[in-house]
Amino acid sequence: MHTHDVFNQVPPIFPFDSSRHPALIEGLHREGAGWAEDEVRELGRLAGDPRTQEWGRLVNENPPVLHTHDRFGNRIDEVEFHPYWHNLMEVAVSHGLHGAPWRDDRPGAHTARAAKLFAWGMSDAGHMCPISMTYAVVPALRHNPELAAKYEPLLASPVYDFGLREPSSKAGLIAGMSMTEKQGGSDVRANTTTATPLSDGTYRIVGHKWFTSHPMGDMFLTLAQAPGGLSCFLLPRVLPDGTRNALRIQRLKDKLGNKSNASSELEYENAIGWLVGQEGAGVKTIIEMVNMTRLDCVIGSATVMRTGAVFATHHARHRKAFGKHLVDQPAMRNVLADLVIESDAAATVMMRLAGATDRADSDPAEAALRRIALAVTKYWVCKRAPAHAAEALECFGGNGYAEESGMPRLYREAPLMSIWEGSGNVAALDALRAMGRQPETVEAFFDEVNRSRGANRYLDDAIDRIGKELTDFADIEYRARRIVELMALVLQGAQLVRHGHAAVADAFCTTRFGGDWGIAFGTLPTGVDTESILQRAYVD
Repeated sequence: MHTHDVFNQVPPIFPFDSSRHPALIEGLHREGAGWAEDEVRELGRLAGDPRTQEWGRLVNENPPVLHTHDRFGNRIDEVEFHPYWHNLMEVAVSHGLHGAPWRDDRPGAHTARAAKLFAWGMSDAGHMCPISMTYAVVPALRHNPELAAKYEPLLASPVYDFGLREPSSKAGLIAGMSMTEKQGGSDVRANTTTATPLSDGTYRIVGHKWFTSHPMGDMFLTLAQAPGGLSCFLLPRVLPDGTRNALRIQRLKDKLGNKSNASSELEYENAIGWLVGQEGAGVKTIIEMVNMTRLDCVIGSATVMRTGAVFATHHARHRKAFGKHLVDQPAMRNVLADLVIESDAAATVMMRLAGATDRADSDPAEAALRRIALAVTKYWVCKRAPAHAAEALECFGGNGYAEESGMPRLYREAPLMSIWEGSGNVAALDALRAMGRQPETVEAFFDEVNRSRGANRYLDDAIDRIGKELTDFADIEYRARRIVELMALVLQGAQLVRHGHAAVADAFCTTRFGGDWGIAFGTLPTGVDTESILQRAYVD
């Protein structure tokens, strides 16, 4: 029996080019990596291909499975992934998202990689974890030149070579990180895992790790207490003699999101490791890795925001309610424009941070800016992503709460970046610590934002407020979030005023600094050029 006709339904957004983002492409050229535009766009088209989207859906609906033993009772500690996981990894590795800057000395290599990660990130967030870890391990590994010479070419290889084999025998390697423990969390100096030196120069590692990213990686950086204090070690899954290292996977984490990735708890039962850096310098050594993954947290959050803004705008352009398309309803228009403003701000500052990463080795001012700007941006952009995802989901109404819309997966993923590599308080306090220990970072920050002085009076006033906040040391840790939030907003505003779309920059400064804004998204004042802003989220 025919009961009704189906109409007023939104057409699929796929296929589309996820790299079709003005702030991304403009930033790519501005930061000296325009040479990578063709590959960025190729990855954008791949990410928005319906087949790729199906890969992403299925790897999240069929999460990895841990097999601790084989059928004979032998300990194997293997994780089985859905076959499409390997498809996603192969695309990411072949395009150098895991390590191209370490084998490509062209100016802008890190910026190119950031743009590619952003474009491809809409496919699936879970496999970005091992990709990010592999990218980030190289600067830390260089603290042991012998190990770096042996493994860095393989960590940067464009070949995805999955399987349990001795690392130097493989065509390409994937790395992981294993830092936190049950009793300490972010307080890694409270770690109890021990490292005992052996006569051959290696160390025997005994203890546990509460979070190990991607336990099927070929090697891991880990922290353990050596005789000289907390130290950093490299542990391969397979030792040079071909035997398995004693890394025991206790269980996989049942996480809120990031379902396709196999985060785990790991036990070291007399595992063998190689010292990276000096004994007692573990935090100093591994922070090289953490700093790189913090950049990826910003990229991941910016990707979440761009995805939410584009999906919500697409839905509103094709869905009618009360006689108009949703996008033409004034209240919805306000919400969508606000989401696009936030997304543009995140992407614009993300590209500036990638550019600073490219120049940090040769320019002390850029190194200092990167140190402080990365800390404040990691705090704020990652903190905004969950609220942004929730508002984007709500634009769909009840349809957004259904799994098949794709919005619940985006919503579940959004909080991760704020937690990963230092949750909000850790990131905010790290920013204060950087300014206290490295005064040049404060100078670099003000040099950067002062380049935008005179363009917007609200931004100018906000820059002045930062100066007052930083000269008041009373209860400064209590005020850490307040200070760092303002610094992050000012940095975003300064980038938008100099490089962004005029309508976006004006609306951002008027609302975020001028006080003409509410608490929720969608409280922009009248007079905002919403049409120009919304055009930046149109993908057809």
